[in-house]
Amino acid sequence: MPHLTTALLFLLCLAVTGECRRHGHRVRRWTGTAETPKHGTSLAKKPPDVTKSRKLKTEHLLKVDDHDFTMRPAFGGPAIPVGVDVQVESLDSISEVDMDFTMTLYLRHYWKDERLSFSSSTNKSMTFDGRLVKKIWVPDVFFVHSKRSFIHDTTTDNIMLRVFPDGHVLYSLRVTVTAACNMDFSRFPLDSQTCSLELESCNELDHELIWNALSLQELTSALHIWRISFVFAGWYNRLYINFTLRRHIFFFLLQTYFPATLMVMLSWVSFWIDRRAVPARVSLGITTVLTMSTIITGVNASMPRVSYIKAVDIYLWVSFVFVFLSVLEYAAVNYLSTVQDRRERKMRERARSQSLPCTCGISQTRTMTMLDGTYSEADTNSLAGYTEEPMVPEEEQEEMHEVPEKPEHMVVHLSVSSESTTTKKKKSLRALNIIQNTHAIDKYSRMIFPGSYIFFNLIYWSVYC
Repeated sequence: MPHLTTALLFLLCLAVTGECRRHGHRVRRWTGTAETPKHGTSLAKKPPDVTKSRKLKTEHLLKVDDHDFTMRPAFGGPAIPVGVDVQVESLDSISEVDMDFTMTLYLRHYWKDERLSFSSSTNKSMTFDGRLVKKIWVPDVFFVHSKRSFIHDTTTDNIMLRVFPDGHVLYSLRVTVTAACNMDFSRFPLDSQTCSLELESCNELDHELIWNALSLQELTSALHIWRISFVFAGWYNRLYINFTLRRHIFFFLLQTYFPATLMVMLSWVSFWIDRRAVPARVSLGITTVLTMSTIITGVNASMPRVSYIKAVDIYLWVSFVFVFLSVLEYAAVNYLSTVQDRRERKMRERARSQSLPCTCGISQTRTMTMLDGTYSEADTNSLAGYTEEPMVPEEEQEEMHEVPEKPEHMVVHLSVSSESTTTKKKKSLRALNIIQNTHAIDKYSRMIFPGSYIFFNLIYWSVYC
């Protein structure tokens, strides 16, 4: 038994020793030295490319530690030209109330800094992220009249720095900026606004830094000019990028102009409604007036409080006047109708009180008919159709009254006016026909109101379009 145990341990040791030898051979095979060229063979040696070296750090390559990058390039010499390239990614919002605009853009700077030059056989550039920006000199640019601005940092800072072997530098960053814009709303919403994005150096004066506008992409009808502005610290170069913004009117046609026009046309419906239908015409007029007030309030709520009249205000207030005049028109019709009814009632009462009795020997039915006023003055003054009876003295008339059978009487209104007075009355009635005839007022309003409103629209759109 002890001999068996000894034999097993011996075999186990041999197996472990063999495995270790095989593992050591495999390691030596993969970690062996490179083959050296044989004697007599010549290989062309290439100069080392520092851009391909992994052992050289960025600071050593660009010699960041050997120079003072707190100073601008060529400090004390001529002004350094800095090119600016703007690519507008999106125009996010334009606020009329706050008078500002928000846009996202790529802002690129180009300049030359010989301190960052390096040797490269392939003449290829090197690209870095935003961590190197803090160690070198970059233009200290800020947006004038900026309310809010930030550099995007998702998922990392959206900053790119590209350095070329000869020292040229491209510095690009993605920025969202909200800048003020002085707008003129005298022709709103048929207007076009010009907003300016202004760039200026914070520290470098005009003899130290010059802006050069290279290009503006993804935007039409834009101007790029640079001017020199003066502040208390000195003269500074300022780059102006002007954006011309034209407003689309279709939205305002649907939301403002069409509803206002429909309310004006709805107020004209009251001209075809009977003047005696007071609840219908009054409720229609009040509804249109309140609706126009709501439209005006809604438009002014989304606009800044300016001290001048806008184009949309002219249209809405003129429409409001037309609606209000239609309500006044029915008020006039109703008042004149009431006055006319009173006048006719008084004339009937006066005619009954001033009428003269006359016995003409006609039936009672005819008498009542004439009292109702269905006969004209010519009929009442003529004696055609009446029986001729001799004139009876008063004594005989008293005797006749004693007879139990009473003759029929007729009360006739005798006209004593001459032909000249009748002609004058006819002329005065014709002159006051429109005022007294309430149906004529509605009839003329059906033509005057639409014609005037169409004429106003022709003038409005020809002026502002």
